[in-house]
Amino acid sequence: MDRELHLKLTIRLFTDDNQRCFGPGIATLLERVREHRSLRAAASSMEMAYSKAWTILREAERGLGFKLLHSTTGGRGGGGAVLTPQGEQLLEAYDLCERELKETAERLFARHLAPFAVPGEPEG
Repeated sequence: MDRELHLKLTIRLFTDDNQRCFGPGIATLLERVREHRSLRAAASSMEMAYSKAWTILREAERGLGFKLLHSTTGGRGGGGAVLTPQGEQLLEAYDLCERELKETAERLFARHLAPFAVPGEPEG
């Protein structure tokens, strides 16, 4: 069975007591909030329950120590959500760090692991 190997890296942020507080899932959720201007719509676009999205968001905010979203409840104009300035800054920094890490990892993969990544005949 021939398979090519590849790297898959993710960045996850942890608190000093080793509790995960930010990673690819919450980053995607925030990107979807930015796009849809609604936590409910963002969660729905990820096929995630709204209650789970709120739980994930609250846990991330607790771990980070700052709010990621500013939400308004319904009414005449309807409710919605936008990223806080710190939420925007974190998401931009996370995306930049992720891009740079992947570029560096691809170079290291090519340098050190390329011979193992190409399908070949098993020795034996």
